[in-house]
Amino acid sequence: MGLPRGQPLLGLHMLLMALNCLRPSLSLELVPYTPQITAWDLEGKVTATTFSLEQPRCVFDGHASASDTVWLVVAFSNASRSFQNPETLANIPASPQLLTDGHYMTLPLSLDRLPCDDPLVGSGGAPVLRVGHDHGCHQRPFCNTPLPGPGPYRVKFLLMDAGGSPRAETKWSDPITLHQGKTPGSIDTWPGRRSGSMIVITSILSSLTGLLLLAFLAASTAHFSSLWWPEEAPEQLRIGSFMGKRYMTHHIPPSEAATLPVGCEPGQDPLPSLSP
Repeated sequence: MGLPRGQPLLGLHMLLMALNCLRPSLSLELVPYTPQITAWDLEGKVTATTFSLEQPRCVFDGHASASDTVWLVVAFSNASRSFQNPETLANIPASPQLLTDGHYMTLPLSLDRLPCDDPLVGSGGAPVLRVGHDHGCHQRPFCNTPLPGPGPYRVKFLLMDAGGSPRAETKWSDPITLHQGKTPGSIDTWPGRRSGSMIVITSILSSLTGLLLLAFLAASTAHFSSLWWPEEAPEQLRIGSFMGKRYMTHHIPPSEAATLPVGCEPGQDPLPSLSP
């Protein structure tokens, strides 16, 4: 029993379609580069919502054209194997898909922003890509939103042409785990678990605080005492907690004394005698 006359042509057509679909994946070049956390001595290279990668400078040199774009693929470590490179711009996964599909793409960079020159010449800072740094991103589909949890995450760089077809990619990074702060209930406040040096430092600081308080009280007491009891007070008397002034009676000179009437001299009787 023979096959229908159009069956071989239909099979050939389906084979050609399958080859066209596989062509981007077969032609995709794997660049021997592994993304990693920057080696620069920077604070906050890995935080609770971000991590800083070294820029892929010269990584795609010889594989890209001027119109190509370098994308960063971010995925949960256990979802990186299931990630499929998009074939068009419309298929690029946005940041909300991290919580549903386990991966997304962000930070599209043109090649002119990744030169092979010395990164510190004229840049004023270390060349890094801070993943999850855009806290105000809510509406843009490919924004660099803060990462939702500690991960771990894996990342890779994907080179795509102007039409959205992938041309080259790097290896996946090693797992990257973010730092997580402690919950208030997990903080140990029992003094018995403190180190000996911590206890000594706390004791010294407490003693210094007490000495400073005593010195302040002594200085305040001396200051107010000088206000109540002046040192130079020749005409003042200190009675208990009060001070009173001593008043001296004025001496009347003889020349200024009033002249007494006749018969009123001292020692004489000023009244007339009533005897006959």
